[in-house]
Amino acid sequence: MIEDDYELSQILTEYLNQFAIDVVSAEEPYIGLSLLTQHEFDLIILDLTLPGIDGLEVIPKIRANSTIPIIVSSARDDITDKVIALERGADDYMPKPYDPRELVTRIKTILRRVQKHHAPKVSSSLFELNVDARNIVFDNILLELTAAEFDILSILINHKNSAVSREQLLYESEHIDDNSSIKNIDVMISRIRHKLSSIDKENSYIKPVRGVGYLLTEKI
Repeated sequence: MIEDDYELSQILTEYLNQFAIDVVSAEEPYIGLSLLTQHEFDLIILDLTLPGIDGLEVIPKIRANSTIPIIVSSARDDITDKVIALERGADDYMPKPYDPRELVTRIKTILRRVQKHHAPKVSSSLFELNVDARNIVFDNILLELTAAEFDILSILINHKNSAVSREQLLYESEHIDDNSSIKNIDVMISRIRHKLSSIDKENSYIKPVRGVGYLLTEKI
């Protein structure tokens, strides 16, 4: 996040952290540009009114070396600023003030689009995930999943053998409302387990991780 309003930056950071979104903040644009050369980030939230250089000038500097998604977050709601920002390579434009819940939704939407573009199909020995077709084959049998169940199982497949928190499952799922209870994740996990066990009763593939969430693993 490149934002010179420290108080706003802290508020947004704390809010986004609730949805398993880690934020690194820079109050000055050149510090933000420097961080981009040192670390890998998934997305940038960029203010326009910044010290030293206008945010509209920062966008082409980012685009010169990176295709990272950019959400402009600015109190400047002039249509000209919005048009220029989008023409120069921003992916979205949010006039301040806005509800942080909308920011979460926009982040999720952009990251889903990026993830689908780079990983249309993921296979393992038992699970085959086709993102474009939105289907999952388990042990050579096509699973009948609801949209939310597909989201959850695909996230677990993409993080196979690694623990995934309930919050991450909630945040990354396209068809689960952000205001849904974490307990809803447990209910849907139970349904997915039941569908897997109807094909293979001998093994449990989705295991709980105490204090964290769940992981998907191959049978032993």
